[in-house]
Amino acid sequence: MGGRGRPGGAGSETVKDISPQLQNQIAQYQQLQNQLQVLGTQRVQLEAKLREIEGTLEELGKISGETPIYKSIGMLLVRQDDREALKKELEEHKETLTIRVKSIQKQEKSLSERYEDLAGKIQSALGTTPSAAEG
Repeated sequence: MGGRGRPGGAGSETVKDISPQLQNQIAQYQQLQNQLQVLGTQRVQLEAKLREIEGTLEELGKISGETPIYKSIGMLLVRQDDREALKKELEEHKETLTIRVKSIQKQEKSLSERYEDLAGKIQSALGTTPSAAEG
């Protein structure tokens, strides 16, 4: 395993040579990476719900007033006679989701900027260039 090059011993010595400040920056970098991943997943889920509500509102507008409408509540389908109340409820839910998506996008942007800044600092401290690290 360790015959050619430096895979074993030299690599572990390099880790010991990294300053505590740089180790802290690397830990922050990994934490930001995880946070960005979680936020991205949340945003995708919320956007899917938002599209579903938009589609529901669109279909609700297409059907006639005579057509019965049912709302899913848990495992039940309950008939909804008050279309306007249902429409209002969906619009409010859509508005809430839109606000949450925008909030997550703002957080993602802020974290992404911190992430890129930290990446530059780490690359600089390690003596690597951004183009070499990205490519």
